[in-house]
Amino acid sequence: MDTLSIRLKIGDREYPMKVKAEDEAKIRRAGKLINDKLKRYREEFGLDDRQDLLAMVAFDCMVETMEMSEINSEGSEQIKSAIIDINDQLASLL
Repeated sequence: MDTLSIRLKIGDREYPMKVKAEDEAKIRRAGKLINDKLKRYREEFGLDDRQDLLAMVAFDCMVETMEMSEINSEGSEQIKSAIIDINDQLASLL
């Protein structure tokens, strides 16, 4: 398990991090997505306060996470229901 020391710039600050080599690309992509959202909020709403921008990005990310969790939960329930139906059909054939 190789670790790398990287510096990730989020907003106007750099954050030193130690990450697994295999996670570097994912972490850098996450930083880019955050910076893209910061830029979008700055341009769209005219926000300049760093704290307001970060709060809005955090809120946006949490809403997206909650939506994905709901979608995954619904999908899991549908899969579970389909498996139960298939098991019932198999049981009736035996």
